[in-house]
Amino acid sequence: MPQKVICKDCGEILYSDIDLKPPEELIRNFEGKCPKCGKELSYNPENIEIRELYE
Repeated sequence: MPQKVICKDCGEILYSDIDLKPPEELIRNFEGKCPKCGKELSYNPENIEIRELYE
């Protein structure tokens, strides 16, 4: 199942791949901030949205 991680504020795609990565690793890779808008990145399981992807 593909994974896509998007900044909640600006919509920047932070990660999109077939390989799943833990949210903490992605946050660490971006030094805790969105590279486009500078918003602090955080992980809250309640804010996760899972949808089927049709391509």
